[in-house]
Amino acid sequence: MNGVSTIGLALAPDVVIIALGMVFGRFLEKNLWVALDKLSFFIFFPALMFSAAAARPIGIGDIASVGMAVWILMGLGLGLAWPLRKLGPSSFLDFAGVWQTAWRFNAGLAFVVAQALPQEAAALMAVAVGLAVPLANVLAVGALARGAGLNVGSVIKAVLANPFFLASSAGLLVSATGHAPPETAAVTLDRLANVAIPAALLSIGASLNLSVLWGLSGFTGGFHLIKLVYLPLCALGLAKVMDLSVIQTPVVVLFAALPTAAAAQTLAARFGADRRGPAAIIAQSTVLACMTLPVWIALVV
Repeated sequence: MNGVSTIGLALAPDVVIIALGMVFGRFLEKNLWVALDKLSFFIFFPALMFSAAAARPIGIGDIASVGMAVWILMGLGLGLAWPLRKLGPSSFLDFAGVWQTAWRFNAGLAFVVAQALPQEAAALMAVAVGLAVPLANVLAVGALARGAGLNVGSVIKAVLANPFFLASSAGLLVSATGHAPPETAAVTLDRLANVAIPAALLSIGASLNLSVLWGLSGFTGGFHLIKLVYLPLCALGLAKVMDLSVIQTPVVVLFAALPTAAAAQTLAARFGADRRGPAAIIAQSTVLACMTLPVWIALVV
């Protein structure tokens, strides 16, 4: 019951903010939402990704166990979602905007879920997030850049110059070296990071209507099954294959069970993809996770 109430309380504000975006999206000018997406892309989400990646010192042992597991799971998300291409939009760019939701994750919720874990396991969740953020962005930017018609060299350039990748890589470097930024800089980044998810959720709501929010199809349902059911099941099997400890296993499983990230919509919009696809997946995933996450917590904690 504690797991249910904790997750419900954690996700309820996100649902409310999406609903507010749906209301205000009917009255506010479209240019405002475009400007908000730009601020999220260049300032708010880079601050969040740096802070998440730099949250805790990362050791070699962490990389070999938890890090390898979350990287494999993200690769599985990518591979499992590819067959849904034939059910999705004809444009590969628009598909890539949705495809990334199969391996992205709600980093903020990860730290809420960690509260259900023993202290040592909760610290490992920060490691999982820190190691996963850079790869999530490399895969997402690469897919979107390719969908935008860029050649291989331009795709590599787009990945390396992307604010999400730069910020998460910088945070991982800080974490690996153990050199924390000055207090003023850290507090500034934290305050900017706190704006990222609410801003993105408002923008997501502004692009939705109720029929889209509740309109599950074979395409969107497939993504939810992968993200909220199949990947956590794969994580259980992977934990056994990798012989992960009783501390590491729940971290990996709950990481795999997280709903997708609000950043997916921001990144898709930046590359010119139809943002309504990822916006719908994000909103639906957030609501559905209220039911699925407590089940996974009950199974592994």
